[in-house]
Amino acid sequence: MNNPSKLINCLLLLTVLWVAGCGNSSNDRFQKAYNQALEKQNKDKAPDKKEETPSIGLNINTQNAKEVLTKYGQENPEKLVQISTRLGNIKIRLYDDTPLHRANFIMLTKKKFYDEAEFSRVVKDFMIQGGDSDKRKMRIPRYLIPMELHPEHFHKRGAVAMAKNDNEAGSSSHYFYIVQGVKLTDPQLDAIEKEFKLTLSPAQRAAYKTVGGVPQLDGKYTVFGEVVEGLSVVSKIAALKTDKEEWPLDKVAIKATVINQ
Repeated sequence: MNNPSKLINCLLLLTVLWVAGCGNSSNDRFQKAYNQALEKQNKDKAPDKKEETPSIGLNINTQNAKEVLTKYGQENPEKLVQISTRLGNIKIRLYDDTPLHRANFIMLTKKKFYDEAEFSRVVKDFMIQGGDSDKRKMRIPRYLIPMELHPEHFHKRGAVAMAKNDNEAGSSSHYFYIVQGVKLTDPQLDAIEKEFKLTLSPAQRAAYKTVGGVPQLDGKYTVFGEVVEGLSVVSKIAALKTDKEEWPLDKVAIKATVINQ
């Protein structure tokens, strides 16, 4: 007779690896959603139509992004942001040792860019992604942010990271995601390490076993902050019903505010 507990563990491991498949090197589901969002952004206006919509008002591109964001970060040292939604508020603390991503997030928040955005993709037990919407009017230049990878910042539950295209060297200018994930066991973490060629530190293992997360994304995307209040709101958003492209049927608009310390 089959051992029921062994069978359950095997099924759970298969489930975890299926979720993990969302974040392997090809990142099929993640990249598909990211690319679809970029396509929608680039479809908008005819080239001969006079552009009258507001912009973020900053001359930034991939070549000067490090210089521009370094200067902006020095002048704007804040590191707490509140994201308000119809399902509740999410408070995020941004890391000092990812200064370019911190400055970029603060800049877009202060420019009210994220006030025209929504959480446009949600995957239960994985993550919620936001940063843009079909109704956005404010323009933003096309630029990439230099990666700022630190082993101590990993994809535990509540981690905030910037999306990126696997074919590009830097992070997206504005698409971000918040990790939900699931709690994992040592055998599951062993399997994920082997499958995705990872070496998890004791601190990572402890976090993934106690609070959960998505370790298969580690080292691929810049984690630049974490949720300090409102993890239950993240779970509510992640549980929403979606269409086949994982876009919520009922939109979740964002209003972002910098919190002065």
